[in-house]
Amino acid sequence: MKKIYCLLFLVTFVACQKKNKHQEVNELFQSDITLLIEKVAKLKYSVQEDSTEAQIQRQFLEAHQNYKKVEMISEYYSPAVSKSINGPAIPEFEENDKVTVQAEGFQVIEELLFPKYNRATKKELLQELGVLSANLTRLEKVSSSNELTDAHVFDAMRLEVYRIITLGITGFDSPVVLNSLPEALVSLETIEKYYKVYLEDKSVPDSKQVLAVLEKGKKYLKANKNFDAFDRAYFIKEIANPLSRGLYKTQSELGISLMKEQRGLKVTSQTLFDKDAFDPEAFSGFPDYKTTPEKIALGKKLFNDPILSGNNTRSCASCHHADKAFTDGLETAVSLDGKSMIQRNTPTLNNIAFQRVFFADSRVSYLEDQAVAVIKNENEMHGSLEKSALAIQKKADYVKEFEKAFPKGEINEFAIKNALASYIRSLSHYDSKFDGYMQNKVTFTADEKAGFNLFAGKAKCATCHFIPLTNGTVPPNFDRSESEILGVPNKNKKLDGDLGKFVITGAAIHKYSFKTPTIRNIELTAPYMHNGVYKTMEEVIDFYNEGGGLGKGFALDNQTLPEDKLKLTDQEKKQLIAFMRTLTDKRYLEQN
Repeated sequence: MKKIYCLLFLVTFVACQKKNKHQEVNELFQSDITLLIEKVAKLKYSVQEDSTEAQIQRQFLEAHQNYKKVEMISEYYSPAVSKSINGPAIPEFEENDKVTVQAEGFQVIEELLFPKYNRATKKELLQELGVLSANLTRLEKVSSSNELTDAHVFDAMRLEVYRIITLGITGFDSPVVLNSLPEALVSLETIEKYYKVYLEDKSVPDSKQVLAVLEKGKKYLKANKNFDAFDRAYFIKEIANPLSRGLYKTQSELGISLMKEQRGLKVTSQTLFDKDAFDPEAFSGFPDYKTTPEKIALGKKLFNDPILSGNNTRSCASCHHADKAFTDGLETAVSLDGKSMIQRNTPTLNNIAFQRVFFADSRVSYLEDQAVAVIKNENEMHGSLEKSALAIQKKADYVKEFEKAFPKGEINEFAIKNALASYIRSLSHYDSKFDGYMQNKVTFTADEKAGFNLFAGKAKCATCHFIPLTNGTVPPNFDRSESEILGVPNKNKKLDGDLGKFVITGAAIHKYSFKTPTIRNIELTAPYMHNGVYKTMEEVIDFYNEGGGLGKGFALDNQTLPEDKLKLTDQEKKQLIAFMRTLTDKRYLEQN
C-alpha cells in the first residue's frame, strides 16, 4: 500500500510540474503546423472538387495567413524547408551542384490563383499543392526534434518583427494578391501569443507597454487594410520599433541571455534602425580579416596610392571619388589606357560591406577578393600584389605602418588586400536623415514621408532594395544577396547585351542578371544602372514605372521585375525622389 501511495505521489508531482516556457511555445507551434496542414488539405480538396473561384481564392488566403502562425519558428529553425513552403516564385541556381531548382510553395500557387483562376491549370495547381503538402509534412517532422530555448524564442520574436517590416508590409511574400496587411496582423497575434506565455507567472515591469503596443498594432492593421494607402512610416515608428525594443527589454528583465553569435544585424540591436545596428565584421567571414584603426589608416593610404597599379599611374581613388560617394560620375569607367571604356558603371563603395557578394555579376564573396580582382584586371589597374608588396617593402613609411597594422609586420599580398578591405569596411555606416527619422531624432516633410510609404508599398522598391540597407541583402538574417533581371536598355534603347551573372554561372536563369546595389547616397552616384544608361533618378523611376524591359517590349522571358505598370502619378514620382534624397549621409551634406 505504501508503494502505491508513493507512486501516486510521484505521478501527481510530475503532473503538477510546470513546463518550461519554451516547451509551451513549441507545443503551440506544433499545433499551428497541424492546423496549417489541414487548411492546405481543405484548399486542395476545393480545387479537386471544382469549387468556385471565390471559394478557392478565399481558402488560399486563409491557408497562407495560417502559415504566418508558424513562420516565426519555422524560419528560425528550418529556413530551407520554410523557403520551399513560402519562398519567392523564382527559380534558383544551386551553384555547388550546377543545377536550376524550380520554385515551389505558396507564392507559386498564388500566381496560379490570382488575379484570376484559369481552370486549365488545375493539374499544375494540384501538383503544386501536393508538393506544398509534402513540404509541410516535412516541416512537421523536422520540427518535432526542435530544441527550443527561451533565448531562441525571444530572438525569433524580434526577427519576426523585422520580417514584418521588411518582407511583410512591403508585399514581398504576397506579391500578386497583396494580402500583406492581414498577414502582418496574424504575425503580431502570434508574437503576442508566445509573449504571453512568459507572463503567466512572472511580474515583468515593461510587459504592459509591450502588450499595449501589440494591441495598438492589431487595431491599426484591422482599421487600415488598403495596401497602397497604408502608412508604413507610422507603423514602423509607432508600433514595430517600440515592439522589438520592448521584447528586448522583457528578455533582459526575465534574465534570458542574448544569443552568443556574430551576425550581420547585431543581436544587441533593439530595433532594425539602431545606430550601428549592422556589423561590417560579420559580413567579412574570417577572424584574420578583423578591422582595426591601424588597418583602416594603412588601407586609406594604399587606396590613394598608384603604387598598386601596373604602371604607377592609377590608384583606387582614381575611379572612386570620395566626394561622389566613391563613384566617378561616368557612365562606365575609363580604362587604364585612358582611351577605351570599361564595360560597367563604377559602383559606390559606401556601405558595400553590408553585402554578401560583390561586383555587378556577384563574382566574389569577400571585400578582400574584390580588391584583388580590380588590381589584377588589365583594364582597370593591371597590377600585381606580389610586385606591389616588393615595392612597398622599400618604403620606410609603409614599413612602419604595416608594423602597426599587422603583428608580424609582414608586407605581403594578404596584408595589402586586408588593409584595403578594412578601409572600405570603414566606409559602411549610416548617418542619413532617414536613419535619424527612424531613430526619432528628426522629422520628415510630408513629401519625404509619402515617398517612403511609396518606396515600401505601391512602388515596390523595397521588395528588392530591402530596408534599411536598401540593397539586395535579404532580411531579417541578411545572409545572402540577390540579383535581379530588369531588362535594362542600352543607349540605342535596345536590350543591353551585357549578360551579367550568366557569364559567371552559365545558368540560363542568370542571363542579364545583376546584383541589387544599395541606393544609399543615390543622389550622388549618377549615372545609374550597370551600364550608366540613365542620368537622372527621374529616368530610373520611369523605367520601373513602365515595367522594366518587358514594359518596353523586349523579348525577355526570365525578367524577375514584375512587368505590370506601377501607375505612379507625377506627384508620387517626385515624392519618391524626395525620400531617396533622405538617404544621403550627413557627411556629404556637410561638404556642400
